[in-house]
Amino acid sequence: MAGKNHTILTEFFFITFTEHPELGLPLFLFFLGLYVITLLGNSGMVILICTDSRLSTPMYFFLSHLASVDICYSSVTTPQVLAILHGQGLVVSYERCAAQFFFFTFLSAIDCYLLAAMAYDRYVAVCQPLLYVTIMTKKTCVALVTAAYAAGLSAAVIRTTAAFTLSFCDDNQIDFVFCDLPPLLKLTCGDSYTQEMVIIVFAIFVIPLCMVVILVSYLFIIGAILSIPSVGGRVKTFSTCASHLVAVSLFFGTLIFMYLRWNEGNSLQEERIVSVMYTMVIPMLNPLIYSLRNKEVKEAIRKVLRRTKVFRSDIG
Repeated sequence: MAGKNHTILTEFFFITFTEHPELGLPLFLFFLGLYVITLLGNSGMVILICTDSRLSTPMYFFLSHLASVDICYSSVTTPQVLAILHGQGLVVSYERCAAQFFFFTFLSAIDCYLLAAMAYDRYVAVCQPLLYVTIMTKKTCVALVTAAYAAGLSAAVIRTTAAFTLSFCDDNQIDFVFCDLPPLLKLTCGDSYTQEMVIIVFAIFVIPLCMVVILVSYLFIIGAILSIPSVGGRVKTFSTCASHLVAVSLFFGTLIFMYLRWNEGNSLQEERIVSVMYTMVIPMLNPLIYSLRNKEVKEAIRKVLRRTKVFRSDIG
């Protein structure tokens, strides 16, 4: 770093992240397909939850917000990935890069806090079933969601300010898929210790804090499940948490790999694959995970399909 010159960057150049130009079109079509499925799946989930009275429960209230955030979350990064592939590179202004970093941090932090809130909801449902209606009131749910958005906003403001007060070098080429922390840190010159510490400290209040809430909730849940005498009862109770547990494992697993291990020398190819996982694949999978594992959602989908069939027959 010492040999690099300081400069005031006004733009970043994202070079194509595949060394094989012939893969540009197949990757473009693949990521476009993921994005379309993400938009349709999450939009459908929100509409389904808002229109079916049987899904008017705290878990689905949180899920509707998770789906809405996932639409925005994927939209922050995927169009840029498609633009890079289509044009074999992309020039992005400093301000646009900062805005992308801000919204990505904001939305990913909300995802973390919502998953933690859903873990708490499952804890109350399994461990305090008689008090569930009293504890998980509409007011409580709104307060938890509001807190998730507020905490996400605070994290985004502080982390973006810290990241974009770094001193960058002459090299403005980013060999990555979007404006994320690891590739930006590779462009820095001089002493960035203070900014990096601020970023790390506030990261602790997102990923590890949410993980602690989730782990503690599931420790109590597992204890409650093991105390159920019948095997059928244990399986039935665990099935109410299975979808959330799968979503949590996928999301936090990729975030931990990316942000808590980035300084251990991960290869660039590994970072690209993981970034695609948590920005494109997981938002696409979440509606599938929750719809395939929940009888209420599957029944609501069948109800919509029956209505559509009747409507078509009436027209015919």
